[in-house]
Amino acid sequence: MKAPIDTPPAVRHITVDEESDGQRLDNFLMRQLKGVPKTHIYRVIRSGEVRRNKARASADERVATGDVLRIPPVRVSQRAEEKAERPAPAREFPVVHEDEGLLAIDKPAGVAVHGGSGVSFGVIEQLRQSRPSARLLELVHRLDRETSGLLLIAKKKSVLKAVQDQFRERETGKTYLALVLGDWPESSKVIDVPLHKYLLADGERRVRTTSADDPDGMRAITLVRVARRWPNSPDGRGPLSLLEVTIKTGRTHQIRVHLASAGHPIAGDDKYGDFERNRELARAGLKRMFLHAWRLRLTHPQTQSPLQLQTELPSELQRFVDSL
Repeated sequence: MKAPIDTPPAVRHITVDEESDGQRLDNFLMRQLKGVPKTHIYRVIRSGEVRRNKARASADERVATGDVLRIPPVRVSQRAEEKAERPAPAREFPVVHEDEGLLAIDKPAGVAVHGGSGVSFGVIEQLRQSRPSARLLELVHRLDRETSGLLLIAKKKSVLKAVQDQFRERETGKTYLALVLGDWPESSKVIDVPLHKYLLADGERRVRTTSADDPDGMRAITLVRVARRWPNSPDGRGPLSLLEVTIKTGRTHQIRVHLASAGHPIAGDDKYGDFERNRELARAGLKRMFLHAWRLRLTHPQTQSPLQLQTELPSELQRFVDSL
């Protein structure tokens, strides 16, 4: 039985404030229209029902302070409203660095960074609940749910924009630790292969490598350095390599797909890995994907001084390494 539908509200006109300056239109609307499915938000944008200063707007446009947005009536199911009334449970995460503009946490594996795609809430929703007096908390970048490690959250809109600009211009250094199957060749130090996003029949997102002439391909650059090798894995099926992986671009599933396409999938990767080996490694103690956001280097946008952050391997990954 379908949930009853409430009478939709009237057209609203919202003036963009300073804290929302530079935010993408789709992200701005998702914050304004709690409980409205993303698909519906994109539909009303495409149809022209959302207006920015009386003109049609696209989802990837960035709003500016003083913009007036026309937001059409949207229907929210009773179920969605009930869900909105049950906010994410408040939770704090281990803090690596914090100042007035920036927060860096050590995200555990198994926690999404935000709600969506079958997940009702993630790190950012839980942080907002635990810090109700914070004027702004926005994700600077993302990590896959099963990836642990450094995650940046902006506390000021100016900081958010400045750090994202650094990521976009490849002025930051993001290095991960990844344990891969096989003996990674010392000569293989740069992977510069475009990636193509697509959807499975059930709507789940996937990524594959593609050719340079693919119009939908996105350039992706990954640098690899071997940190350590083990000639035999616990399952007796060949060597393992611990890699320091630095990404110069931040594409979806970039590290996972690049390493797998090179013939060395990440141990424990349930999307692009060796599923049979994953089961054997799980019996040997590796219960999750071995990918950890380890180091992050950037220029602090408020002080203009270098900021270098690091988180060590979480205990479950360190124990597995020690067992080797």
